[in-house]
Order: sequence, then structure tokens, then C-alpha cells
Amino acid sequence: MFNKILIAADGSEHSIRAGEKAFELAGYNPGSKVDILYIVDPKHSKGEVLNSWGKDAVDIRKEKLEIIVQKAKQSKVNFEVVFLHGDPGPTIVNYANKHEFDAVVIGSRGLNAFQEMVLGSVSHKVAKRANCPVLIVK
Repeated sequence: MFNKILIAADGSEHSIRAGEKAFELAGYNPGSKVDILYIVDPKHSKGEVLNSWGKDAVDIRKEKLEIIVQKAKQSKVNFEVVFLHGDPGPTIVNYANKHEFDAVVIGSRGLNAFQEMVLGSVSHKVAKRANCPVLIVK
């Protein structure tokens, strides 16, 4: 079934639900592994730091992923958290294709719904360009 699953996570409710679905899928195969991928978008990282004055940028990102990491631990699935820098859509696709995942699980919307409506959603870009099945979770 699915041995290698990639979750694109940003801390949004949709990405948390995507994580839950990915851990459920991974639970059917005892040897499966899940990568939780967080993309640091250079266009938004400055604002992220300014809005959380006094905190380290790494700590801010870890806080956003705290819920999904807790759910991963509860599911007892083998997982790894990966941080990459770049434009979210292409960076997720490049990582997924390079590492030959069996599936990508992504939320239908991220933290910045306005940007997604104007520029086209990250989930849509990933679904169009990833070489593996993509599950978009609402």
C-alpha cells in the first residue's frame, strides 16, 4: 500500500486534518514512514518573526507543528519533520518527486486563504505536478 507518505503541513486546521488522515493510512502498514514537511516561505518569514516578537524563528515554526507532531506520536507511526525554504508549491513537488513518495497528503487550504484564492492554491499545484497520488483533505 503506502510505505512512504508525505504530509505538507503549515499548522492550519486543514493540514492537521491531512496529518490525521496520513497517520491513519500509515497505520495500515506497520513498516510505513511519514515525512511532515514544513516550507519556510521567504515571502512570509519576515512577517512571521515580526508577529512573534522575542521568539526564535525555529521555535515559531515548531509551535505551528506541535499539534500534528503530537498526533504523529499518538499514532505510533514512524515519522520525521523536515523544514525546507522556498515557494511552497514547487518545493513540495520537488521534495515529493525527488524522494519518490507513495502518496502526498495535503490540506485543501493553508493559513493564508486569501493568497490561495488570488494566486491559485498550493494543493492544486501539488496535485498537478507530483508524480505520485495526492490526497487533498478538507
